[in-house]
Amino acid sequence: MDRVLILDFGGQYNLLIARRVRAEHLYAEIVRYDRITAEQIQQAGYGAVIFTGGPNSVYDETAPRFDPAILSLGVPILGICYGNQLLAYLAGGRIGPAGAGSEFGKAGLVAEDSPLFTGVPARSVCWMSHNDSVLTLPQGFHSIAHTEACPNAAIADDDRRLYGVQFHPEVSHTAFGQQILRNFLFSVCRLQADWNMEDFIEQSIERYRRELAGKRVLLALSGGVDSAVAAALLHRAIGDRLICIFVDHGLLRKDEADAIEAAFRSRFGLQLIRVNAEERFFARLNGVTEPEQKRKSIGEEFITVFAAEAKKLGTIDMLAQGTIYPDVIESGAGASAVIKSHHNVGGLPAVLPFAGIVEPLRNLFKDEVREVGLRLGLPAGLVYRQPFPGPGLAVRILGAITPEKRDLLQQADAILREEIDAALPLTERPNQYFAVLTDQRSVGVMGDARTYGYTVAIRAVSTDDFMTAAWSRLPFDVLESVSTRITNEVRQVSRVVYDITSKPPATVEWE
Repeated sequence: MDRVLILDFGGQYNLLIARRVRAEHLYAEIVRYDRITAEQIQQAGYGAVIFTGGPNSVYDETAPRFDPAILSLGVPILGICYGNQLLAYLAGGRIGPAGAGSEFGKAGLVAEDSPLFTGVPARSVCWMSHNDSVLTLPQGFHSIAHTEACPNAAIADDDRRLYGVQFHPEVSHTAFGQQILRNFLFSVCRLQADWNMEDFIEQSIERYRRELAGKRVLLALSGGVDSAVAAALLHRAIGDRLICIFVDHGLLRKDEADAIEAAFRSRFGLQLIRVNAEERFFARLNGVTEPEQKRKSIGEEFITVFAAEAKKLGTIDMLAQGTIYPDVIESGAGASAVIKSHHNVGGLPAVLPFAGIVEPLRNLFKDEVREVGLRLGLPAGLVYRQPFPGPGLAVRILGAITPEKRDLLQQADAILREEIDAALPLTERPNQYFAVLTDQRSVGVMGDARTYGYTVAIRAVSTDDFMTAAWSRLPFDVLESVSTRITNEVRQVSRVVYDITSKPPATVEWE
């Protein structure tokens, strides 16, 4: 099986690069820049190496570097953004501030004849995000693309199969980015597309049968697609030695806790324990307003509940979680900066009675997880269920969290989902839509009387991987009916607003 190494230099799109490679049915794995040597790359037999972007300048004393010997392995290399600059710098080129040539956002790309641009129009749109750029090319390199502000927007040493692009082909804003990546992987590297989700399932089942032989595993079941697929996969591998615990922290959507229990206990035949822990979580969150502290508090309490349940069950060897790739990247794993922590990322405190964590989906994106779920026989309604964060409504209630605020948000969110589901067929609905209870109160008028109620924000996004997302253009009549119903039916809400911010610069969740 051909494998692609993605060398991580700390950019926020690094896992998206892996997703784009996997879309071509090639196995891609990410390794931190300082955790693999040129010799190890050669021994592993990688068919291609991609250098990612990153926040540094190559001239910074603490800037991440790779071993220059990698350039002499004969393995094709593609450098992206910072990776492009570092490739050129270590090959002997000169990098410096672009001055007025700094580019952020969409730029017009003019491409020349090159294996990297086969099937790409001479003029297209790319996504730039840089201050520095390649000022002087290394020996053996030539420029194969430019923008108005960047004369070396793409560079190549065709003889050594070394390529670099200053823009980001992995993001959807680069019109022909996938074609550029495809050209590199197949035309330049001559790789074979031979990796798929069926192989992943078979290999995972075999792996966990072997690694978890004779062990009992406790799984955090939230009812969302991630934990559901993780449960189905592990159940295939170890059967009744998998015990699922559903922690009802009181911050789920309206009527959701009862529906989750009914579905998993009766339909799937899993060993399921429901823990009603609402009072514990609200006590832990009392007075907490800072988003990161909310997440950490919930994560810690989540683990504490699991430890208590584990003691009741006797010997439990491992804790299983539905962690997926976006959780990992946004929690700052690898060389990237922390965007927000996720309750199921970061490892186990030493005080817990588990030998380790099992995360069967840690290397998959959301769409890959859904494909695995369908192949495992999970119903489409569950597989395509609306994504929901582990901390639940806690990160959709801005400011202090109270049961009263929870009730308000549950009602508003239920109305939003009812109206969108009734108005739009499944194929036309946003990939995620939900309500947020802001901490902002404003003056209103109802029945000739003054009101002073909360503002509810509506969030709806369209995406295929949740690493980037565009705000959805919901029909005005749908927005009107949502607003009318919420302000009429949910007491203490006097205003509804619509969030039209994409990711980036925002995240999907507000906190």
